[in-house]
This record gives sequence, structure tokens and C-alpha cells, in this order.
Amino acid sequence: MGNGATRQEQERSRVTRQKLMTAAIEVLAEQGWAGATTGAIAERAGVSRGACQHHFPTRAALVAAAVEQVFHQQVEELARRARGLPRSRRRVEPLLNLLCDIYAGPLFTAATHLWVAAVADNELKALLLPLETHVGREVHRLTVELLGLDERDREVRDAVRATLDLLRGLALANLLHDDTARRRKVLAHWARTLEAQLTPTRASRAE
Repeated sequence: MGNGATRQEQERSRVTRQKLMTAAIEVLAEQGWAGATTGAIAERAGVSRGACQHHFPTRAALVAAAVEQVFHQQVEELARRARGLPRSRRRVEPLLNLLCDIYAGPLFTAATHLWVAAVADNELKALLLPLETHVGREVHRLTVELLGLDERDREVRDAVRATLDLLRGLALANLLHDDTARRRKVLAHWARTLEAQLTPTRASRAE
């Protein structure tokens, strides 16, 4: 009976943490860092402030954990969707659009609020710097893998970095107004550039 009770407590704890992290992203995206107080996040999650502080001693710890958790969920979803794309040059543009999804929506909006706040908040900056490094490496690795590239080639590494910088810039441009039409044109142009520079031989064999 003791073990069963322990498992139930662990499950309740996991569910509570998940509710708090989901609420943190939502409140951050809607209200920014100033509005995303521990109380506001706990209220959105339907959790007491005391329970919130039990799981996450500080607001910075909560939001950093939330960004990392949601990022990993998005990466898993992206990899699942990418498996259905053609294995050829026709794969590049839809893959860029899928990757763009990582930099769109509430997660990117919430993360942008955090990055701006971290400029003047040393505690937040200390939490976000290693997270930014980790997320950056994961997205770089995923991009190389999904595009079927050879990262030993310096040109490939530079092209992937440029691609991710482009995606971040497009996502920033989309924060204030819907920039979908222009983004699609830019990504179509960049897809043609990548196809010509990086995958002609591989793509020809695949087709």
C-alpha cells in the first residue's frame, strides 16, 4: 500500500508541475515577464501559490523549466511530422516551414519576453544562458539530421547557422503582426538556395 501511495503522490506531483509549466508559457506569452508573477501562474494552473513554490522555489526557475519542457515537446512533434515528408529536394522547403513552427506561437513569444527581461536580471540570465546553449545545439543538430546533411563540411555548418538565424529573425518579425505571406516567400527563396548549395548530388540520387 505504501508503494501505491508513493506512486500516486509522484503522479500528482508530475501533473502539478506540468500544469504550472503550461500555465507559465501561457501567462508569459500573454502578459510578459512583469505580468507573469508566481501568483498569476499558479492561478492559471489552478494550483495554490504554496504548491507552486514547493515545486519551483523561484519564478525564474519555473519559467526556465517551462521553456525547456515545451521546447522538447515541440522537437518531438517536429520529428514526427518530418517523417512524412518526401526524401528528396522537395523536402527542403516543407522542412523549413516545419522548423519555423519552433520559432512561432506562444513558446517563442514567451521566450522572447524572458530573454529581454534577462538583460537586467542576473538570476534569470544565469538560468537562461545554459538553456539557450542547449536549445541552440539541439535545433542545430535536428536541422542537420532532418535535411540529411554532412556537418563535417564547414559550408554545411555555416548554412545551417544562417538558416536558424533567418528563422529567428522571421519569428521576431511575426511578433507584432501576421507576417505569414512574406515568411513563406523568404523560406521558398532560402530553400532553393540550400538545395543548390548543399544537396544537389544527394537529392538527384533520391529522385
